[in-house]
Amino acid sequence: MPYIPLSIFSIDISSGNLILLISFLMFVAILMAKVGTRFGVPTMLLFLVLGMLAGQDGVGIRIDNPRVAEFLGHLAMTIILLTGGLETSLPETKPIIRKGISISTLGVFITILFTGLFLFYVFGGKISGTTIWGCLLVAAVISSTDSASVFSILRSKKLTLRENLGPMLELESGSNDPMAYVLTILLVNILENVNESNGAVGTWDIIFFGTFVLLKQIAIGFAIGLGLGFAARWLLTRIHLQSSPLYSILILSIVLFSNGAASFVGGNGLLALYICAIIIGNTKDLPFKKEVLLFFDGITWLAQLMMFLLLGLLAKPSQMHTVLLPALILGLFLMLIARPAGIMLSLLPFKGLSFRAKLFTSWVGLKGAGPILFALYTVLEGVDGSSEIFNMVFIITLMSLLVQGMTITPMARLLNMSIDDDPEVETFGMEIPEEMGMLRDHIVSEIDLEGGETLRDLHLPHGIRVVMVRRDERYLVPHGSMKLMVGDRLVIIMGDTDD
Repeated sequence: MPYIPLSIFSIDISSGNLILLISFLMFVAILMAKVGTRFGVPTMLLFLVLGMLAGQDGVGIRIDNPRVAEFLGHLAMTIILLTGGLETSLPETKPIIRKGISISTLGVFITILFTGLFLFYVFGGKISGTTIWGCLLVAAVISSTDSASVFSILRSKKLTLRENLGPMLELESGSNDPMAYVLTILLVNILENVNESNGAVGTWDIIFFGTFVLLKQIAIGFAIGLGLGFAARWLLTRIHLQSSPLYSILILSIVLFSNGAASFVGGNGLLALYICAIIIGNTKDLPFKKEVLLFFDGITWLAQLMMFLLLGLLAKPSQMHTVLLPALILGLFLMLIARPAGIMLSLLPFKGLSFRAKLFTSWVGLKGAGPILFALYTVLEGVDGSSEIFNMVFIITLMSLLVQGMTITPMARLLNMSIDDDPEVETFGMEIPEEMGMLRDHIVSEIDLEGGETLRDLHLPHGIRVVMVRRDERYLVPHGSMKLMVGDRLVIIMGDTDD
């Protein structure tokens, strides 16, 4: 007997029943997150699975308007990127900005190329049509590192990484969503033009057209984000509002306007939004900055919860068995070959990162709501094989969150990328007020000195300061040009700073 969803749960996304549904799912999601944290399960994965359990093949809740769902998911992703931009510290990011941008542009392109060619030649185009462009579209959809997943996991695990990897990973995940989105839209347009011309459009014409559109979207998005960011900085330091929530709402309106304005004139809205948010977040005299960041941290959690639940509700697990094996094979290829190749090749021009750091960076290629939203876009545009694309991307996302998301901390320790690995903490009797942060110690190893012998060469993450150095029985006052030795014990303070 076929499964028939309960009619009471057949919900139009604009109906009043949606409030009842969402409030109940949110309550259950928070309880699941509490349990999941104890066992190291990524919160985003739990939200996604809860949506699947409540969806059409589970309890029977059916969302009848996927276009509105895509809009709400896209809005949630903009809020997540906005918060990521506001919390990005330029002083901390500046040393690695070229590396992060290289990964999020050249690295994404290389990943797409490797993945698309693998899909085309291994599966013969059976998954996404018969053309190489369809296979490249699938690769573009799943290429990006999801910012929501990376921000959530890195910050919830409170990982402090060596070689300034934390800021680089967050910058990459925040800036490669726009790149992947542009390429997804571009490849959808290419497929439409190829279909309409019955193959009359030449390959070189497609490449030139694609390059032009890509550069135009990036240039316009960057220019609008930069312009509106500095305009917002000028306004926010001169306008006098009554309370911090008003500043938060003003920032929200400005950054969302940058997204819409860039999209309206043919630029990339997500890139414009991210650049604008970074400039605003690095305003030194920003009124109520701490309160503003707390406000956006709260709505970001709400956006993440809503987005993953909504996308889970759209999934149909009963239809995924036909692409299960190809999706698992493609996911493994992306995780173990395509993503590492993109990282290694895009970082070739740069020095200062060890092979272990590059390997760990390639492992933090988490998938999440971004790829699923891009896959949903192909469904709404009526791309051939779009339902298969959506199902494959959903499986790969679950696989990534389960395998990579649950092993980030063990992988950081295995590759010696975590700066807080020492089980015993020796602070020599020093105590500080709790609100100032935490005291930790760290023993200098040969790995620490690979980038240079001075304290400055350690490139400590933002919010970490060395307050004392113990060498044998001597206590030394640290300074940037101080030469360190293997075995030195550093007493560090971990907390927020105003710079």
